Amino acid sequence: MPNLLRFLGIARNPERRDGEQADEALHPIVEALDGLDPERARFFAAFAYVLARVAGADLRMEAEETESMARTLAQLTDLPEQEAHLVVKIASARMDDLEATQNYLVTREFGKLSNAREKIQLLECLYTVAAADGTITGDESNEVASIAEEIGLSRSDATALRSRHRDKLAEFQKLGGEKG
Repeated sequence: MPNLLRFLGIARNPERRDGEQADEALHPIVEALDGLDPERARFFAAFAYVLARVAGADLRMEAEETESMARTLAQLTDLPEQEAHLVVKIASARMDDLEATQNYLVTREFGKLSNAREKIQLLECLYTVAAADGTITGDESNEVASIAEEIGLSRSDATALRSRHRDKLAEFQKLGGEKG
């Protein structure tokens, strides 16, 4: 049974506290942000990780999404773009390597580290990253709604921001063979 739970992404070590599991996911990213104040480095590490979570929600991470993540991080942190790309690469690898439980714990950690404005800013960035390849898939949209709830925002907050990207939502785009 433990192997099945791990396969499903819900197994966890009950002897480790949630904060310790979030630390495991964030540590390599925080190290890459060594020029920042440690508290801000942790904040941006969680931010980058959650961006990667949405970019990978449809089980593929497009180059446009990765570029959008790096650009967003560089703008918010004043990191040189090359360093922002490194942070995004590490965050994406960590997100891919770890279980779904860590995704949840890191997202909750971001919720603890951020204020209401920063949470809304994250959601805006999540939709921007998801839309970077031209389409926000249903999986990506659902992931953003889940993240909103995990950081303490309502689903309606996510829906309000989602409407700004209506033209990129897969369910509103014409199917390949349809004509206007």
